[in-house]
Amino acid sequence: MVIRTGIAGAGVFGGYHANKYAEIDSARLYAVYDALEEPANVLAAKHGAEGTTSFDAFLDKVDALTITAPASYHFELAEKALLAGKHVLVEKPIALNLVDADRLVALAEEKGLVLQVGHQERYVFEAFGLLARPAPKEVHSRRLNKFSGRAMDVSVVFDLMIHDLDLLHQVAEGEVDEVTATARFEHGDHSDHTQTRITFSGGLIATLAASRLEEEPVRDMRLVYDDGEIHINFLKREVTNTTDTKLQTDFSADDPPLAFKDPLAFGTQSFLKAITKGASPIVDAKAGRAALDLALRVEAAASTV
Repeated sequence: MVIRTGIAGAGVFGGYHANKYAEIDSARLYAVYDALEEPANVLAAKHGAEGTTSFDAFLDKVDALTITAPASYHFELAEKALLAGKHVLVEKPIALNLVDADRLVALAEEKGLVLQVGHQERYVFEAFGLLARPAPKEVHSRRLNKFSGRAMDVSVVFDLMIHDLDLLHQVAEGEVDEVTATARFEHGDHSDHTQTRITFSGGLIATLAASRLEEEPVRDMRLVYDDGEIHINFLKREVTNTTDTKLQTDFSADDPPLAFKDPLAFGTQSFLKAITKGASPIVDAKAGRAALDLALRVEAAASTV
């Protein structure tokens, strides 16, 4: 069975996702939708698909789709697709408010459709073995980028930090106790730099920073456990581990698992497997909703600096 797939949003990330469908024998890219005709046609032509500016016409051509349009369109496109009986992989965030997220969760359950959310970094952490360890005492994360002008329809919390908020839900024990945050606005109505401190009832304390204002990018995370620390520098591809447990993989591994070396491909395969085998996606709609909930709490707590 070959699944007819499509891409909704022909930007950079749309191109990445289209490439992953092209690498999988059980899927074929049939259509590309974008509000602008030229990018839809250019990406479609690359993969022998059809480009269109009509979302209804696009839905008629596919069984499943990946939504890579700007975040402010995620709910609208996902809702229409689910109502049309299509399986959906939506890039993060699942929506921009909990009412819309709950609507998508309910629709997918009601219609028996797969709704997966693109929190791909979850796969990397699982491959490291970090999700199998006891909860850390502290998590310190920095996700700092140069300004590019992309994703300006949302804050840096929804664009970047939300990855780490999803990971927190996987490693923390208990409920969120307290959230404090500060935010800087440089390029519009949405924060461009946010720092937050989140405490959980199980004892975990997390400090996260996300920015699109930096001169040099930084992407690292430090996890503090009772038996030591694990520090991961994702850009330099370096890991320091002083705990008693060896990580399941490393940047220097000769043959790392797909979830580690290509999380986007792994997520695409997970999506298609969920469709064909009836399995639950690794990052389902409820997980996307949980990350969104925490992102909204960070936004609500943020004071301007």
